[in-house]
Amino acid sequence: MAGNSARRNRRTSNKKGAQVGSGGQRRRGLEGKGPTPPAEMRKGHAKQRAAQAKARKAQGRQGGPRRGGKGGSSELVVGRNSVVEALREGVPANTLYVQQFIDNDDRVREAVRLAGERGGIHLMEAPRPELDRMTSNLNHQGVVLQIPPYEYAHPDDLTAVAFDEGEDPLIVALDGVTDPRNLGAVVRSVNAFGGHGVVVPERRAAGMTAGAWKTSAGTAARTPVARATNLTRALEGYQKAGLTVVGLAADGDADLTDLDALDGPVVVVVGSEGKGLSRLVGETCDLRVRIPMPGGAESLNAGVAAGVVLYEAARRRR
Repeated sequence: MAGNSARRNRRTSNKKGAQVGSGGQRRRGLEGKGPTPPAEMRKGHAKQRAAQAKARKAQGRQGGPRRGGKGGSSELVVGRNSVVEALREGVPANTLYVQQFIDNDDRVREAVRLAGERGGIHLMEAPRPELDRMTSNLNHQGVVLQIPPYEYAHPDDLTAVAFDEGEDPLIVALDGVTDPRNLGAVVRSVNAFGGHGVVVPERRAAGMTAGAWKTSAGTAARTPVARATNLTRALEGYQKAGLTVVGLAADGDADLTDLDALDGPVVVVVGSEGKGLSRLVGETCDLRVRIPMPGGAESLNAGVAAGVVLYEAARRRR
């Protein structure tokens, strides 16, 4: 009896280590993974992208600039006049660097004041050698403004938002446009005439730099710009979604004033002023259209050309 009691005590003693078990994994495995989440919560689903795009657009309407995101990179605006102008125009920024022991003239004081009034911009004092290193020895005049990376939309986001609002998409795609000021002008026109966004190629094309932001006169905060890895494939995707792809060309087959396609879902493709549409993009277009110019000009820059077409589209959609 004493031996049996001793064996029972050993079995129940806390001195022995923890017993090896499944740790509850078998039980949890039998419970399953739960119900399938809704489409808006599934990563990569078209409805999730549409919901995210709608949220970004709503944020833009409240005046919040889109920041961060794939494909963008930080940018520096250098020089007292350039920094003050960027801050006046509402270019998004996260840090204002001011050189230590700098002579505080009117422009330096205004830059500091504007950054303080904006809110969300860090004010950093840095020695001149550090600013020289940051700017690769550019003539920064003791003032440097850091612009955060721009958050580009996905090309599908532009159509998703339009369809979600019950509207026919009106999109402008830029082919070979390398001047950021032209991109900014197009963004401004898209916003003015009720368009749903701009698409630019990832390579060999203008991006949303400080120059583009300034030219857009603040409308870049409310108008999404999407970046396409391959513009031709992006246009083919729009065609599958029911959009007509219209390319602007001096030798186009149709006149802009006769273009009924502007009444419905459409993508207007604008090429560079010198070379026009690239071969593959031109071949992808459903229609090639010319803008009548009685004055005899050979071509228009991208910003002006897009503005003319967008005005015609807005006039037809009233």
